[in-house]
This record gives sequence, C-alpha cells and structure tokens, in this order.
Amino acid sequence: MKRRILAFGLALIMMFVVMLTGCGGSKTDQSSGQTQQTDKPASKEDNSSKSSSGPVTITYGLWDTNQAEGFKTMISEFEKENPNIKIEMQVTGWAEYWTALDVAASSGTLPDTFWMHTNSIYKYTSQERIMDLTDKIEKSDKVSMDNFPQGLVEIFKYNGKQYCVPKDFDTIGLWYNKTAFDEAGLKYPDETWTWDDLYEAAKKLTKPDKSQYGFLAALHNQEGFYNFIYQNGGTVITPDKKSGYDDPKTIEAMEYYVRFVKEGLSPQVFDDAERAQLMQNGLVAMGLFGSWNLSGFAANEFMAQNCDVTVLPASPGGGRASIYNGLGYAIAPNTKDENAAWKWIEYLGSKEGQTRQAELGIAISAYNGTADAWVESNKTFSIKCFIDMLDYAVIRPYSNTTTVWEDKVYEELRGAFTEEKTVEQACKDAARVMNECLAQE
Repeated sequence: MKRRILAFGLALIMMFVVMLTGCGGSKTDQSSGQTQQTDKPASKEDNSSKSSSGPVTITYGLWDTNQAEGFKTMISEFEKENPNIKIEMQVTGWAEYWTALDVAASSGTLPDTFWMHTNSIYKYTSQERIMDLTDKIEKSDKVSMDNFPQGLVEIFKYNGKQYCVPKDFDTIGLWYNKTAFDEAGLKYPDETWTWDDLYEAAKKLTKPDKSQYGFLAALHNQEGFYNFIYQNGGTVITPDKKSGYDDPKTIEAMEYYVRFVKEGLSPQVFDDAERAQLMQNGLVAMGLFGSWNLSGFAANEFMAQNCDVTVLPASPGGGRASIYNGLGYAIAPNTKDENAAWKWIEYLGSKEGQTRQAELGIAISAYNGTADAWVESNKTFSIKCFIDMLDYAVIRPYSNTTTVWEDKVYEELRGAFTEEKTVEQACKDAARVMNECLAQE
C-alpha cells in the first residue's frame, strides 16, 4: 500500500534524536504508565493557501506494505487527475510507525496525511496533533459521514468534531490449510462449526513431531482471544469502563483458548510477525486472521495454492462474534499545503476513492455499498465470509487509554500461555492492572 520512499521509521527517529535534546522533556505518569509530553506541538501556521511554482508534494504515512502496492495504483490515478499534487508514500512497520509518529508529532514534522488507528485517536485529538476536519467535510460535495458506518464515524470524533475520514473496516476469519485437511481426511470448516469442532480438528491436524500444529492460539487479542471472549458472552471492557477480564464468561473463554497451547495443539507464539509466517509456511493448519491480510496472503504462493477462509466457529451455546474495527485518514495540523492534503484525503474518502480501494482488494472500504466490489476483487479465497460476519460483529474494545492497558494486559496474560500461572489468576491480574489504567481516565 505504500512504497518505501522515505524510511519513515528509523530515519525520523535518528533525525529527531538531536532535535529533541533541545526540546522540553517528558515525564512519566507512574499511575497510568503513560508518557506525557511537557512540550507542546509546534504551532500551526496558516497553510491553507500556500502556493508554489511547481507541484506540491504531500507525504502519506502508513504501516502496511501489502496495502501499499494497491495504493501505488491509486496514487498514480490521482496524480493524473491532479497534476499539481504529488503523493509520496512513507511506509513503516506497525510498531515503528507509532514510535516515529509520536516523535514527529512532538517536533511538528508529521506526514501531511497519515493513517490513524482507533487505539490512538484520543491521544492525538486531545493533544491537538491532528487536524479538525469538520468544516472541510461539511463543505465537501464528495465526502459525507452519512455514507459510513456510524460506529466508525463516532470513534474518530472528539468533543463533537470529526478528526478522521473513515478508511476501511475489518472482521476476523478462520483461515485453514485445505491440503492439511485433505491429508487428515477431514471436512473443511464452515458455518456449522463450533468450538468443539475446532478443538477436535486441531487434535487430528497436529502431527506427533510438531512439524504441523492444528491451530494457532497466539497471544493476540484482535486476531485471537477477543473473538472467543465475546462469542462466549464475556467482555473485555464494560459499559461503565471497568475491566471484564474477571468475568466468569471471559475466564471460561480464555481457558478454552489457552488449552490449545497447554495441550501442544498450538505453538507458544508471542511475536506478531511470526503468526502470519507460521500460516504461510504450513506450520499451523488453522489460525485467526483479519481481512486486511488478504492481499498479502493472496500474494503468497503457498497460501494461494493451499488455503482458504471461513466464518469463525460458534461457542457451545451458539454465540457468534467477530471483532470489528477500522482505520481513519488524518491530516497533520501543520501540513505544508492544507488544500492539497485535503484534496488527497477527500479523494480517498469519496465514493470514487473508496470503490477503487475495494476493487483493488486493498481493504474492505468503509463506504456503505462498496463491500461487493471488495469481494469481487479476489477469486482465490472465499472472502465473502468477512462480510457475512458483519451481522454479529463486535466493535474492538477501546477506551481513552487502550494502548496502555492492552500492553499491561498482555504482560499479565503471558503467564497463562507459559503455564507460570493459571488462566484464572492471569485473567484476574489482567483485570487489576486494566482497572488501574481505567481509573486514570
């Protein structure tokens, strides 16, 4: 989705180490674990009417190399229609992206336009590190928030103002190795499957020498245990902003999930990048992955030849859920050219741009009515299941300090996967640290 034109991660960090030594420092709030900047972002100058003798270059920051390939096409098409604007993609891996973005925000050197995640929207809006797009959207004849799922629209609001144009949405599916199922004499998973079917298949698909595990139960929330928690009637965060990890239904779901690791039906996996590699190398026969992996999986020869995807299995009681989330398009408050930056974002959020994103298979566009174009974009996998699961999709759990308590919860849950403590104790420990974070909001 983006080319590596500027190493938006390492280059930025190295460049700003020197700059930041002369800036105000930061202090750590020991009660919440959050780092609070004592320096304010660079003041915004009026960039709405800047002009130059030649084309203006607008930078575009994102973190997914697979989606970058499709965006190269969209950028080329946009530049043909807008010869006075050049778009320069800056692609960085997920973890490095947020480190670099924080550094850039502190020094007033954010990309002109960039992706925003629901986890970080409160942080960036509350610290005025993202442009308020409300007036621009109201004046636009191409972008209207009425054309997007209201759940996503609301997440990207702050104090009644709209700070992002929704980009896409995603759900989680059960990916499986058809060849492994054929060799084991098993029927492929489908909408009739329950947790029992998943467990029994995992036992039969796990080879004695562990050259193949039946199921990937990694320490991952969105593409892992969150789905089982909500299928079982549990919760991660309550409506009154309390942790749900000590809910008996949540603990029960976590015990089921961790069971795969304890019984040797899943490898112990804590690294995010390793999860997809295990599926792509045929070392696991089943795993949960989001719809955003489509282009990467389709480009992988092993996956294309051997794998497919279906809806998630239901709980023993028939409960269904697939975690639902989405991204947004943002503009830096001190972009070098406000009009050009908005023209690019306006295109991405228009029916034309959203349809094109779907047609290219980049992601399931957030614009209402474009899902079919995304489904038709790929004939390799049965991806309609991602749309079918919208009927019972659950929005990804979030609050103002999501990134803080999610990291702390991971630390506490890890012990359950390594068997250093029971699942129940790990969940209660997770509830404790999460509630400490929530109390600071």
